[in-house]
Amino acid sequence: MRILLTGATGIVGTEVADRLRAAAPPGTRLTGVARRAASRPVVRWHLGAEPAPPELAGPWDVIVHTAASTRWTLSRTEALDANIRPLRAVLALAGPATHLVHVSTAYVGGVRNPDDLRGPEFEGYRNGYEWSKAVCEEIVTAEHRGPVTVVRPPLIMGGRADGRISRFSGPYTLFPALVSGLAAVVVGDPDGYAEISPLDDVADAIVAAALGPAPAAPRTETLAAGPAALRLGSLVRIACDTVNAFRAAHGVAPVAVPPTVPTESWNRFFLPLARQWLSPVQQQAVDLLAMFQSYTSMAEPFTPTRPVRDPGAVLATSVRHWARSRPRQALATPSPWTLVGGPDRT
Repeated sequence: MRILLTGATGIVGTEVADRLRAAAPPGTRLTGVARRAASRPVVRWHLGAEPAPPELAGPWDVIVHTAASTRWTLSRTEALDANIRPLRAVLALAGPATHLVHVSTAYVGGVRNPDDLRGPEFEGYRNGYEWSKAVCEEIVTAEHRGPVTVVRPPLIMGGRADGRISRFSGPYTLFPALVSGLAAVVVGDPDGYAEISPLDDVADAIVAAALGPAPAAPRTETLAAGPAALRLGSLVRIACDTVNAFRAAHGVAPVAVPPTVPTESWNRFFLPLARQWLSPVQQQAVDLLAMFQSYTSMAEPFTPTRPVRDPGAVLATSVRHWARSRPRQALATPSPWTLVGGPDRT
């Protein structure tokens, strides 16, 4: 069996590569692809920007496509270059018998709202990443001649057992903001749903698809806790409690749990008034945290095909791993917001 794995040095790809090597039957040939050089052997290929190297010529029995830019601030053009063109380059290597396992995001199946964040630019999707993943799903199911499995994870946290993850990004930006005081408030519905999944659950779903029987019709696997998903209020409380346990063990005072402001009130009233008084760093923090609003206070949870169990424990384990790995951030002294300017100040 020949398996091609794109994004082999990314957060998901690294975990998938390790598990494929451990679980694949004897004789399996796994070839990893990455844009940049890495400590482990991979074929370097800038997907979508240059021709595929000769050693990537097919036929492939399975292609696992994890490569993607997950940056929420992608413009439409950037999202096209980062996610859609690379997919088409990968499809060019697939034959009619190739099982394509495509990693998407659970949020392509969420509620579309043209008034939400940058919705009009992205046809109702919340950002360029989400829009591009939706387009990629359409391309995969319409244009690939062989079997397709789409894997949709929600926000990805560290491994269930130890919180291990190769890079702190995405939801991990919330933790230093809570500790530093930059997250002076949490915007959203405290009873809204916040779907997360540990990295190993995501990797297990991908590996099971890659090594299992190819589906006769396009199949979608959604990882989520469903009705057992965390609520926003619980997510913030667990994160703060876990950080404070780490701080207490080091003799450092706890951080306060920030108040929650409804999204509509924040966007219509508080934010327009507050922006004139915020420092550049505070402005950046506000814009960054705004990206989480619609992801951490959903009105309804996802319907999973692969349920995520005990997401609260997953979150706590991930926060502990982050704190141990970034003790200076986890033990920092909070700096409350202060007024630094305004219409009558220079």
